[in-house]
Amino acid sequence: MKYLILLIAVFTVLAACTNNNNEWEILFNGNNVDKLRGYKMDSFPYDAWEVTNGTISTKTDVQNVDIVTKKVYKDFELNFEWKISKAGNSGVFHHVQEIADQEAGNGNSPNWLNDFEMQILDDIDFHDNAPVRSAGSLYDLIAPTNKKLKPVGEYNTAKLIVKGNRVEHWLNGTKVLEYENESDGLNNLLSKSKFKDNPDYGKTKPGHIMFQHHGQKVWFKNIKIKEL
Repeated sequence: MKYLILLIAVFTVLAACTNNNNEWEILFNGNNVDKLRGYKMDSFPYDAWEVTNGTISTKTDVQNVDIVTKKVYKDFELNFEWKISKAGNSGVFHHVQEIADQEAGNGNSPNWLNDFEMQILDDIDFHDNAPVRSAGSLYDLIAPTNKKLKPVGEYNTAKLIVKGNRVEHWLNGTKVLEYENESDGLNNLLSKSKFKDNPDYGKTKPGHIMFQHHGQKVWFKNIKIKEL
């Protein structure tokens, strides 16, 4: 009997550990930004972002400051909702390393040159309408397919899944692209992109999740993450 009790206790502990690993972590619940901060900052950059009506959104006509998760992540599923202003531009990056200083002049981090980006964009009115840099794309590398984008001013649901070297982008319930990091196919795309002279592009992990302040208005809400 004592061995049976011991086995039950062991399985209970293992089940609890498994459940904890699969739980969603709320990064932004509509009010609390304790799990986010400014790039290379200790606190949330209220001078550049505001928390209103259950969203975090960029302020315009201020110095740009990207925001990052306080924690770092390797394998994960990230869910969030976003909407963009007319001609707006933003992005969500993963495995970000806070190595370089903020860019002089506009305040952004330079990580768009180093880390994979799920693009957020007004596909209609932004001046660059190349599919490979459109909403949902792996910026400048892979264009999304079967995309159903909401009109400007309406929220899109998004999902970013990173598991090992495999990455998936989802928009409004549809998988719009997938790729394998460090594969021959992706390396070939990198060799023809604006990142071709950066041998360290996409090589760092684990790292932070980063939400970009590009100078235009963008709103995020219902941000949650689950480690895989």
